[in-house]
Amino acid sequence: MAEEFNTEDMLEIYLFENQQLLEQLQEIVLEQKDADCFDEDSINEIFRTMHTIKGSSGIMMFDNITAVSHKLEDVFYYLRESHPENVPHVELVEHVLEVEDFISNEMEKIRNGDAVDGDASELIKRLDKFLEGIKNGSKKKGAAPPPENVHVEPKQFYIAPVATSASRFYKIYITFFPGTQMANIHAYKTVYALRELAEDLLYSPEDIISDESSSETILQDGFRMLLQAQCSEEDIRKVISEGYDIEKVEIFECKAEEFLQGFDFGGHGDLHIDLDSSVEVIEARAQATVEETEKKTEKPQIAPGDFVIKSKEPGKQKKLAKDKSKTEKASFISVNVSKMDQLMDLIGELVISESVVLQNPDLKVPGLNLANFNKAAAQLAKISTDLQNVIMSMRMVPLTNTFQKMNRIVFDVSRKLGKDIEFEMVGEQTEVDKNIIEHISDPLMHLVRNAVDHGIETNQERIDSGKPDKGKITLMARTEAGKVWISVQDNGKGLDRDKILAKARKQGILDEKKPIESYTNKEIYQFITLPGFSTNEQITEYSGRGVGMDVVVQNIQAIGGMLDIESEAGFGSTMSLKIPLTLAIIDGIVMKTGGSSFVLETGVIKEFVRVTEEMMIHEPNGDEYIMIRGDCFPVLRLGEWYGMSNYESSVEEGIMLILEVEDKKICLFVDKLIGEQEIVVKPIPSYIKKVKGLSGCTQLGDGSIALILDPAGLVE
Repeated sequence: MAEEFNTEDMLEIYLFENQQLLEQLQEIVLEQKDADCFDEDSINEIFRTMHTIKGSSGIMMFDNITAVSHKLEDVFYYLRESHPENVPHVELVEHVLEVEDFISNEMEKIRNGDAVDGDASELIKRLDKFLEGIKNGSKKKGAAPPPENVHVEPKQFYIAPVATSASRFYKIYITFFPGTQMANIHAYKTVYALRELAEDLLYSPEDIISDESSSETILQDGFRMLLQAQCSEEDIRKVISEGYDIEKVEIFECKAEEFLQGFDFGGHGDLHIDLDSSVEVIEARAQATVEETEKKTEKPQIAPGDFVIKSKEPGKQKKLAKDKSKTEKASFISVNVSKMDQLMDLIGELVISESVVLQNPDLKVPGLNLANFNKAAAQLAKISTDLQNVIMSMRMVPLTNTFQKMNRIVFDVSRKLGKDIEFEMVGEQTEVDKNIIEHISDPLMHLVRNAVDHGIETNQERIDSGKPDKGKITLMARTEAGKVWISVQDNGKGLDRDKILAKARKQGILDEKKPIESYTNKEIYQFITLPGFSTNEQITEYSGRGVGMDVVVQNIQAIGGMLDIESEAGFGSTMSLKIPLTLAIIDGIVMKTGGSSFVLETGVIKEFVRVTEEMMIHEPNGDEYIMIRGDCFPVLRLGEWYGMSNYESSVEEGIMLILEVEDKKICLFVDKLIGEQEIVVKPIPSYIKKVKGLSGCTQLGDGSIALILDPAGLVE
């Protein structure tokens, strides 16, 4: 890569924008994978995407990405221009996804600082063969081939004017979206794109690569070009049009004299070209004209004097003077995720500091008048809560991209297994914390692949059982009481209770003291989440090794979530993940047992109950139960659970908390309650051995450390 382009900022914007384009590309392709062909809008969008990636990769000198994107661009150029019939659609979809995979892999190498050395030759050969096939099909029908889509390497951007009778002249004004980063590079890409059409090309600002400050100028004043070419306005708009980074493109055709001298966009008479005055004087005059024009019309117009050709010094390119027009301020900015994480940590520290202040023991001195302090504290608490809500909303991102990845997995795996499967997404706009998304991608992938491989039958098996030929997998998301439910549902054969029981008996998992009939379906289905448990007799590329479901459970439990399994033999299964909206700050109940502090999330606590000894039931084996309003609950004494000393042994002196997790209820006995508090979740240090029933720790207002209880670990 050339030294002048080897900057971290340019790489970051290159990776960010191309990642966005690839995600949009995959979404378009997967949405129409089951159609007969791509519609015209999709063909144009894929062509523009490949054209943009080709241009930016050419600038960055990533030759293999440039080559493969140009070849796919050739394919869609032919589809757009010739409209051939009988194009093998599924094969085309696979080719597009292969290109997307190749470019994604190369971009991952760039992120890791590795050499971009992927060999695209075989992929290009397959694309060439595919393109030749659809061309030959068109030739048999007598269709005239379109002109070749020729790629020219970016060597220089000023072309000596060679006007002919066929030459036409244009003035182009491009407005980028206000929040666009590295606008000078975007401008450079438009220049590069027009390079293939241009006979003569001038642009302002001129130093868009060497001068980084030109980015701000372009955002404020727009990017201006004068183009001499043998093409129509429609041809220009095919190359540069409104889209990902460009908000507006204005193209005005003019005469050769106006092209050489500059002209009046507003049509207010002849424009005097001043070649003697300084650039500052010309700019001031242009600004005055702009302000006058703005007063006459509500719609912004490109004013006279926007383009004034400055006298050209020997050996230097012609330069266009610019005006200082006003544009609206940026509405959006991109922020590095690490900075968001730092801000979230600072918010957490602020919450802790607030608790330290409001719970300071100095405030408990008798006789203090705290009326004004309490008012100020209430205002501080309100601002702190609002600040939390704002930063949390900034971190929330939709599940759309994650769901689209699952769509791709269904497409790839179903094709390899020869199964006809429809994929449906519901609630993909549901938003969760970005850190949560990073933790659920792998579990979702395992669940979806299991649904395709285990759940959905083969096409022949579905026909034999009288089911519709096409299987269906539905990925659904919804929010409920501060939690997100994500379910993977299939209409396949469902789980076989007897087969799972037989496997569990073979592996010695069943409790010998417990009758088989007493096992509920949910208890039996949970066996498939144990390490090494698989009902597949034959190991395949996707399943049968006894790993996968245990990984799902481990990853989900690591973020305070749980897995729920429902199934009906012959009709399908539903795997549901219940996960928190965020990992950072939760509402919790602080309690004490044996002199140690613990915290439980308020969402799992259903009731606080004072009990008497007469309500307790003591089993010979030491188990304890309690009858509350006719219902029997197992009792877990927190002090005994962790082998603590000096904890309250009398149930009448302590308090019972009724917890509900996944339809399981338990009574947790603690010494006393401290109160409700916003809790900043911190991980337990890695040098401390993992303890069942604990998910993290936090700092309380008095500076002490409290352990955060994991309700799922307590009720097992």
